[in-house]
Amino acid sequence: MSEPGIVVLGGGQAGFQTAASLRDLGFAGAITLLGDEPGLPYQRPPLSKAYLAGKTDAGGLALRPAAFLAEHRIAYRPGLRATGIDRAGRRLLTAEGPLPYAHLVLAAGARNRPLPVPGAALAGVHRLRDLADADALKEAVAGARRAVVVGAGFIGLEFAAVAAARGLAVSVVEAAPRPMARAVSPETGAFFREAHAAAGIAFLFEAGVAEILAADGRARGVLLTDGREIAADLVLVGIGVLPNQELAAEAGLAVADGIRVDAMLATEDPHIAAIGDCARFPTRFAHGLPGDGTVRIESVQNAIDQARCLAGRLAGRPAAYDAVPWFWSDQGPYKLQIAGLGAPGDRSVLRGTAEAFSVFRFRGDRLAAVESVNRAADHMIARRLIAAGTPLTAEQAADPDFDLKGLAGARR
Repeated sequence: MSEPGIVVLGGGQAGFQTAASLRDLGFAGAITLLGDEPGLPYQRPPLSKAYLAGKTDAGGLALRPAAFLAEHRIAYRPGLRATGIDRAGRRLLTAEGPLPYAHLVLAAGARNRPLPVPGAALAGVHRLRDLADADALKEAVAGARRAVVVGAGFIGLEFAAVAAARGLAVSVVEAAPRPMARAVSPETGAFFREAHAAAGIAFLFEAGVAEILAADGRARGVLLTDGREIAADLVLVGIGVLPNQELAAEAGLAVADGIRVDAMLATEDPHIAAIGDCARFPTRFAHGLPGDGTVRIESVQNAIDQARCLAGRLAGRPAAYDAVPWFWSDQGPYKLQIAGLGAPGDRSVLRGTAEAFSVFRFRGDRLAAVESVNRAADHMIARRLIAAGTPLTAEQAADPDFDLKGLAGARR
């Protein structure tokens, strides 16, 4: 009987990258990759942008062809859901029987946060998390005239930009006073509010949803908590996600808005790790943020970086996870790139022009984050500066003649 190998739960970016990186690093043991969707592992970021806009198809989303999995001896089990973890016996329990493991990687991702109001389950109310969601939404957009987006986060605004470009009348309802309030500075939020408004998108801030209104069994509009009604034949709910941590919790592992791991991405069980959207981990880049110095990051790049780091440890090359968090969002003609982790009390310094700029965010005298809009060079420099902890003053950041590239290069 063959020896138990590495079982990876989750066929998304984090899970696939773990399996691929293990082979790249020479791991020769068995690898089993479980996905809860049919089909090959695929990219999710284009779902709210290029895929909805018709600029790519489902075939263009695949991370690798089926031949890659076969050539790299990755046993891929699509559509197989786990039902429990037997830690004592080192077995992942599934509907098709137990899978023994030497090491279990939890890359289970996250799921959409539900909207807890009457009518949320009506036909015409959509979410956007996976390919099936995107297909349903694409079909709905083709026949819609008015859309309401609940939530002005990345997904909501990316969809709003695509829908407005397709000619739909779009209204965005947001409980916070500005778009992307948890993710970006007031300056960046104000820019995107104005840019989307210029494209015809209407915003309703500090507004709550009381009910999704129905007609003939379908959504026909949204009732706000202040009594206002907004007509719609398509509603997209994008109010955040919840980590898929239930299996870990049922197995006795520590969870707190994510599965808790250490700097090596290990849970308190030495045979189980967690990475990606479902993992909460310590990082020096959380310095000055509320909480205990741990974060859970919903980012493709974080999933990739953590997968590579964990694969290194499992392949005998251990190193603590210390990557700079970075994110991006394409909204119409504007590319937003973020390096580091901002906080509400940060001091903001702007650099650039009205249409292409960066917001340098300082926490005390330390550069904590940089938000760049159509300034990719600033983003790359910022990642190097933040990673190295290179001293930079607010006055230097604000000076258009100061050589940021030289500063970053001198410290490499």
